[in-house]
Amino acid sequence: MSSNAISVVTLFPELVQAVGLCGVTGRALDKKLLSLSTVNPRDFAADKHRTVDDRPYGGGPGMLMQAGPLDEAISEAQAGNARQVSVKPLVVYVSPQGERLDHQLVAELATKQNLVLVAGRYEGVDERLIQSRIDREISIGDYVLSGGELAAMVIVDAIARQIPGVLGHEDSAAQDSFAGIGLLDCPHYTRPEEYKGMKVPQVLLGGNHESIRLWRRRQSLLRTSLRRPELLKGLLDQQQLSDEDQQLLEDMARANN
Repeated sequence: MSSNAISVVTLFPELVQAVGLCGVTGRALDKKLLSLSTVNPRDFAADKHRTVDDRPYGGGPGMLMQAGPLDEAISEAQAGNARQVSVKPLVVYVSPQGERLDHQLVAELATKQNLVLVAGRYEGVDERLIQSRIDREISIGDYVLSGGELAAMVIVDAIARQIPGVLGHEDSAAQDSFAGIGLLDCPHYTRPEEYKGMKVPQVLLGGNHESIRLWRRRQSLLRTSLRRPELLKGLLDQQQLSDEDQQLLEDMARANN
């Protein structure tokens, strides 16, 4: 029995399954901390051509995925997950019209042990399927993809990182960019000590853990202020920064004056 079961409803199951062939997601599957399955709506098509799409009522370009095959595929996905976990499934349609995926939402999804992701194609899916079967719509960004498979794979990989026991070091996920209160991660270095004339910052070589901690925090604040100032502004407006963070920002501001 896996601790998290994810099933993806997709016309391209081989594409989605590729996310589990290596890396973090592959490790989660190998350790049986996550199960990943796929269901193809074509298996539930009503005609010999396995048709799952049709022209939209009212005209317009493109084709829409029909509600019927998707409806049955979702039920099959739920039944498959039920053999892994006993909790109620959350059905998510991966859609450009959904709420934007961020770290907070990933952490929330990682707590859902039973997850069904629906990957659309063409111009989308029949609205009646969304109204009757979808619990939530999620977007990975404001751009157009050929289908929802890549977005579903992003969600699967992001969730896998949050499952306890998957990463080699338990602190790795907590120290990633956007983890914690949402600052970007600090710079990191490894051997050799000098590369193409560039040296590792001396503070990282001294062994003073408190100095290293402060340097990393300062760098994280600095990097966020330079690369994603809107993130830092949001944290300041919401008063999510600690007194120490505030002091570090003030010190950096004075040093630049």
